[in-house]
Amino acid sequence: MAPPPPRAPEPGSQPGPLPGDDHSFFGQPRGLMTLSGLEIWERFSFLGMQAILVLYFTAAVSEDGMGMDPGTAASVSAAYGTMVYLVSVAGGWLADRILGSYRAVLWGGILIACGHYTMSVPSNGATWIGLGLISLGTGLLKPNVATLVGKLYRTADERRDAGFALYYMCINIGAFLGPLVTGWLGDHKGWHWGFSAAAIGMTFGLIQYVLGRKTIAGRTEQAEQALPPEKMRRTVRMIIGGIVAVLVICTVLGLTGILTIDRSVDVLTVISVVAPVVYFTVMFRSPQVTSEERGRLRPYVVLFLASVVFNFILFQAYSTMMLIAASNAQTVIFGFHFPASWYASALGAFEVALAPVVAALWVRMGDRQPHASNKIAFGTILGGLSFLIMVPATIGRTGDNWMMSVWWIVGSYFLLGLGDILLETSGMSATTKLAPKAFASQTMALWFLSLALANGIQAQVVKLYGHVSNPAYFGVNGAIAVAAGLAVIAAAPWLKRTMHPVH
Repeated sequence: MAPPPPRAPEPGSQPGPLPGDDHSFFGQPRGLMTLSGLEIWERFSFLGMQAILVLYFTAAVSEDGMGMDPGTAASVSAAYGTMVYLVSVAGGWLADRILGSYRAVLWGGILIACGHYTMSVPSNGATWIGLGLISLGTGLLKPNVATLVGKLYRTADERRDAGFALYYMCINIGAFLGPLVTGWLGDHKGWHWGFSAAAIGMTFGLIQYVLGRKTIAGRTEQAEQALPPEKMRRTVRMIIGGIVAVLVICTVLGLTGILTIDRSVDVLTVISVVAPVVYFTVMFRSPQVTSEERGRLRPYVVLFLASVVFNFILFQAYSTMMLIAASNAQTVIFGFHFPASWYASALGAFEVALAPVVAALWVRMGDRQPHASNKIAFGTILGGLSFLIMVPATIGRTGDNWMMSVWWIVGSYFLLGLGDILLETSGMSATTKLAPKAFASQTMALWFLSLALANGIQAQVVKLYGHVSNPAYFGVNGAIAVAAGLAVIAAAPWLKRTMHPVH
């Protein structure tokens, strides 16, 4: 069969390879190399900082830390993650209506870099300001770079899932390298040296993104659903005024002692629950969404909830798992001593190693590969198993001086990494296919909003860590994730009928 004729460029688009016609990057579009390169450095900076953040929070003030209780530190770290992904909703809307995806990613990267540079200043105030800037920047970058990846392919392109798997492998190179660099610097030079390394990494990512911009198919100079000029100017003024007002109110409430850390965490959790409910309601009722598109949103709710359950487990790789690794896991392997934060690199290493295997398997299987909903279900089950493996590792342990073998943490991260590849690549790929046209970037943001909800729930649950036994904590949470994955498998017949064109 002859290939379909090339489509004319969209208004405002820049010259570049057309989707389906470019195979220059391991059989994938060349633009995937540019976007993957950006995400390598974004993950290097974000997860490099995340690997040492909870340890920085719990370190004594005399050790240049913030002296937090472990449960509080894990809760605050999760709340920060909640804020990061809540902002992604606004990032998707800004891309659709004002900036366009390319410029949204660019400005997001600039804010992230500024945030990391700010955190390199040894001051508690600089830490909070830096985390705020990173939250704003990640909210702009994350949903829109994934949308740009989706635009590299035609909807029926069989390379799409394999392309997302390769994309995920590439960005996890950053997830592997980031904790190695920041962890060593934090352990040997100081926490703020580690934050500085994250800043430099994000700067490198921005440079290669700008240099490779012409390879990104579908890149436009204008927003695809741009507001009228006068309304756009009024909206921009309202956004700036709103940000300033929120900053002033939060500062006043903080200085007067009304807005405490615990209350801030609770507020973010409530918002993380309410936001997706409101957002789904808006999309289901929007006159811009056709009945066919609305029908595809219903199964997407199931995928959304599966993502919440899995990522509730995944994000604890940087909170409770990091805390137990730092206090109760050996840090010697084959006679080599390493910082506890390096355990976070094991997760990235497994994803780098396994992603090409998974991508090759999907290409080889072609139409015979499992349905996207089953891939997501398998990923959720593996996430639950990664926690369940910690039950025999911690059962019967008492006191604070016991040590588990390195291989318990490594084995847990192996299961978690494989589950992450199955769920996130299939979830992001399915989202770009199921998205209503009028909410393209915003639906991708909605996928990341599931990460906000996962973090919001985590911010409350991790408060139990240290107050219940480790086998109970990891066992109950792991069992819930396994049960959720099995529920998605049970719903597979309905999902297959309603998720067209996802297969």
